[in-house]
Amino acid sequence: MIDKNVVKNLVEEWLADKDYFLVDVTVSPDDKITVEIDHADGVWIDDCAKLSQFIEDHLSRDEEDYELEVGSAGLGQPFKVEQQYINCIGEDVEVMDADGKKVAGKLKSVDGRDFVVSVNEKVQVEGKKRPVKMDVDHAFNMDNVKYTKYLISFK
Repeated sequence: MIDKNVVKNLVEEWLADKDYFLVDVTVSPDDKITVEIDHADGVWIDDCAKLSQFIEDHLSRDEEDYELEVGSAGLGQPFKVEQQYINCIGEDVEVMDADGKKVAGKLKSVDGRDFVVSVNEKVQVEGKKRPVKMDVDHAFNMDNVKYTKYLISFK
């Protein structure tokens, strides 16, 4: 079986002078290698092809046959690394907390593994008979949520 760390090191070597970042590398027991990269402005197919060629140039099919897939992190898929959170500041996201409660709002800030989502919700204000809609900040830690993902909108 191909060592995941060997593939990861090859990917990081190729990414070293580029604005892309590594999201994930998986190697299945039957040697299917999947590499996910991302970029603040999106991923270009030509760059995926170049990375794929770079990996193939450094792995030997004579030693072990493998299947290689290089692509971008899926648009509607949960975030896997901090850089994905940073790239989506100001964008609409959905968070499922550890208790299974979903929160949808704008990703306001990221500080290390902590992030804040601003949600427009009804709040009972003292002195008012009816609830008032206002932005309420919800703080989360990346390690304590089931997922966070970009909310696709077709407005």
